[in-house]
Amino acid sequence: MGKSLYTSIDLFSGVGGIRLGFEQTKRIKNIFSAEIDKYSCQTYEENFCENPLYDVTQINEKALPDFDILLAGFPCQAFSIAGKKGGFEDTRGTLFFDVARIIREKKPKAFLLENVKGLIHHDKGKTFNTIMNVLEKDLGYTVYSQLLNAKDYGIPQKRERIYIVGFQKEIDFNFPSPIKLNKTVMDMLEKHEVSSKYYLSKRYLTTLKNHKNRHAEKGNGFGYEVVDQLANTLVVGGMGRERNLIYDDRLTDFTPKTNIKGEINKEFIRKMTPREWARLQGFPDSFKIPVSDTQAYKQFGNSVCVPVIHEIAKSIIDKLDGQYTKDIYLYNYENIQTSYETKGLNL
Repeated sequence: MGKSLYTSIDLFSGVGGIRLGFEQTKRIKNIFSAEIDKYSCQTYEENFCENPLYDVTQINEKALPDFDILLAGFPCQAFSIAGKKGGFEDTRGTLFFDVARIIREKKPKAFLLENVKGLIHHDKGKTFNTIMNVLEKDLGYTVYSQLLNAKDYGIPQKRERIYIVGFQKEIDFNFPSPIKLNKTVMDMLEKHEVSSKYYLSKRYLTTLKNHKNRHAEKGNGFGYEVVDQLANTLVVGGMGRERNLIYDDRLTDFTPKTNIKGEINKEFIRKMTPREWARLQGFPDSFKIPVSDTQAYKQFGNSVCVPVIHEIAKSIIDKLDGQYTKDIYLYNYENIQTSYETKGLNL
């Protein structure tokens, strides 16, 4: 008989990147998911065959099924802690509070929280300190945190994120060791000629060049960038796509497919496709993208790097195996209750 499965819940799930990284271990069964963005829910349902459309702030934590591991890529928000202790009650009104109240009620064996690098210094460090204080002192977990970069785990993208791992028991935990990078951005590209709609117009490319030159004259490094080895952090908005332009000379049809101003540039400079962004986040090509390009860029720009999550998941499971090998809350696959719609959540 193989090893038993641990169960998880997936909060602020986006398109399921954290869940995917854990499920790739073959040791996790996710039994509840929650995501408020309808387009992300569309992608999630297409890939996981369930719609996670729930507002985390409205979840009745007492009605949730029992689970072993809580997963959450919660948004970063400031706390109103001026003159206070910065404990559990001071996080009310923030989305972290909803994560904390679920942990307090359900007492999972472990959790993984993910956030942007800026969380560490957000509000002069008060936000991060409050989070750690709540997890360690108020909730009683052994907690570890570390900045990890996607490029150190086999993906050619400079993407630093803060990961917070907690255990109900006193467990000595180490974050996974780096993995040698043997791929470049060029390995992430489509294997065929892509539509001319991804290529910049000659006029727009000239505008980007002028913008970059103006900043360069002032000693700034702002502006577009053509990459071939390491991608810059995939982000939504601003210069998000223009910071990760590529050279691709396979275009043969220069007929504009969108209402661009002027003709397509002859320097073969284009934006990456949503599929290429998905690859730069470690999603397999089998991962379906049912939404528009606009929504897809947003979803993958906001997502996690799946291989980083996968490595963390293996480390967490290894530690849990050493503590809970005979625990009755470990489930065999056929005994897991997956129909959380019947759990009385009434959301």
